[in-house]
Amino acid sequence: MLGRAGGLVVACCLGIAPGVAQKYPKLTAVEPASPSVEARSKALSALLAEIWEDRLRLSPEFASSIGDKRYNDQLTDYSVKAVNASLAKGLEYIQRLGEIDTTGLTDQEKLSSELMLRSLIDDQQGAKFKEWEMPVNQFNGFHTDLPQLPSRLQFDSVKDYDDYIKRMKKVPTAFSQIMTNMQLGADEGRVPPQYLMEKVLVQTQTLADQKPEESPFALPLKKFPKIVSAEEQKRISTELLAAISTDVLPSYKRFAGFLKAEYIPKSRKEPGVSVIPDGDAYYAFRIRQSTTLNKSAAEIHQIGLDEVKRDETEMLAIVKSLGFSDIKSFSAALKTNPKEHPTSADALIDSYKAYLAGMKPKLPELFGRLPKAPLEVVQMPAFIEKDQAAAFYDNGTPDGSRPGRVDVNTYNFAERSLAPVEAVSYHEGVPGHHLQISIAQELTGLPEFRKFTYYTAYTEGWGLYSERLGKDIGFYKDPYSDYGRLEADIWRAIRLVVDTGVHSQHWTRQQMVDYFHEHSAIDETNIQAEVDRYIAWPGQALGYKMGQLKILELRDRAKTELGPKFDIRAFHDQVLDSGALPMDVLERRIDAWIAAQKK
Repeated sequence: MLGRAGGLVVACCLGIAPGVAQKYPKLTAVEPASPSVEARSKALSALLAEIWEDRLRLSPEFASSIGDKRYNDQLTDYSVKAVNASLAKGLEYIQRLGEIDTTGLTDQEKLSSELMLRSLIDDQQGAKFKEWEMPVNQFNGFHTDLPQLPSRLQFDSVKDYDDYIKRMKKVPTAFSQIMTNMQLGADEGRVPPQYLMEKVLVQTQTLADQKPEESPFALPLKKFPKIVSAEEQKRISTELLAAISTDVLPSYKRFAGFLKAEYIPKSRKEPGVSVIPDGDAYYAFRIRQSTTLNKSAAEIHQIGLDEVKRDETEMLAIVKSLGFSDIKSFSAALKTNPKEHPTSADALIDSYKAYLAGMKPKLPELFGRLPKAPLEVVQMPAFIEKDQAAAFYDNGTPDGSRPGRVDVNTYNFAERSLAPVEAVSYHEGVPGHHLQISIAQELTGLPEFRKFTYYTAYTEGWGLYSERLGKDIGFYKDPYSDYGRLEADIWRAIRLVVDTGVHSQHWTRQQMVDYFHEHSAIDETNIQAEVDRYIAWPGQALGYKMGQLKILELRDRAKTELGPKFDIRAFHDQVLDSGALPMDVLERRIDAWIAAQKK
């Protein structure tokens, strides 16, 4: 899973938003343009750069996380006024993009125009559902994003520290805006499940109760660069701790009070999103956004059921080879087998490191192009680990000054199984997220937004596909680890069933938990956190399996049609050479590549 560091999220849409085509008729019938190809190419490049610059300005935390320090003293404006202004600007950009005729431009230029237009239209379509009125849950939100921000920043000068102090002083305003939005959502019935917001209260109160110097906000004070004098270090420490004491921690306390007294009592009792206003339409939108495929909830639910059966057949073969009669008896034995559980947090982290070290020398057999960016494995921050996944990837900066990181969840380490660690290592690290995202960030000759585009089906689909790649090149030699690979795969198949179950078929939370228990041996810690994740984040978990299945389908198609001409390295490079793409666009490009290879 990709970490929630922020980014330019571009998702699929099924057409121009209602009212957009009527307001801007040139979108549906572009008149022949008279400017030359060169002039139109320059105009497109300039407009895409303008849109990108606008998004960096409006998302200062994201800009900082990728090494752009121009907005280091700013926080995002979360007000409704800012949201409306952004949407109005988006309509203007749609109009201007529609006026640039891409006839005669390069393939990548046409693709850039198409992707940006889809992104802008998606924003307009999504606005109907007012996601900004439900901005916080136990898995995502400003309250947990902010304390993770210092680890993503670079402190190389006095100005970096002074900017950070100014940013911390803006925290009260950001929380006030967010609470206003949440109150508007509560008035309209757009609220998350009550029990999830109780988890948010615990997270918030935990941070609020910390001593300033021991809080994650004080992380920059742990180590100063040599360029900062002792006198400046003293001043910076005093001013930052004062900002944390008077601005940051009181804001968390105020937010906790708001949750407890006002928001949680108004939160919904039902887990499924279908009960909020336009809930069914919102879930259909989230399915399209996450999968970039034209599939209904019912179709995806059935695909999940079928994939669960397929994985269970392969899992049964492994457990029988190990002397067990069925999956249930094997699962019971696995839970009590001390060799299949880490003895410490460090031992769990070391397991990830070992698998990634083993995979690295095999990468040239699978890819013609490899990333330059370094990768490290670290322990997940304690203040989020209880409600997080087993691991997530946090991308580094494009210049390599901050490496990509695999954050490993060591909470309740003794109860965690080692069986799936190999698969998760490949998913989050290489050849998964780190390889794909780093290659995208290192691409040249493309607009900047293309280097940071994220589609769940593509990015997470690639991660899940990467788990299987390890099997393709001879890894998973330990049958327990191979079982763990299938367990990780069935986990994603189960997601298709339970996510659609709760949000489109009115399943209860217990039904989701029961289905996990019936069809997997995933440990209780992960089951509980994952079920709550799907409830909090409708549709997001569907992208993994749907994306993996599409990539496998395209690979099988290329193998069949190209026969001995098929080259796995060339196929992978083709999948990765344009950054993240909607799955329909990826399919179109792979079909074109197959046709070219035939010639």
